[in-house]
Amino acid sequence: MVVSNIQQQRAITEQLRREAAIKRIPVSEAVADIVKYIQEHEQDDCLVVGFSNQRVNPFREKSSCTVV
Repeated sequence: MVVSNIQQQRAITEQLRREAAIKRIPVSEAVADIVKYIQEHEQDDCLVVGFSNQRVNPFREKSSCTVV
């Protein structure tokens, strides 16, 4: 049981070391990057500019089938 506890503590320590080594940036910088990305890709966003025609709109009403 003691060996298992030691192995578990070593695994936790290794995980914490990996997490500590992750490159981090300030939230203000991350938000600025997100805003920049959104502004650069705004013209491609169908929810902002709409669809060029109804056929490419995946949210359009589906027509019902009629049997002739």
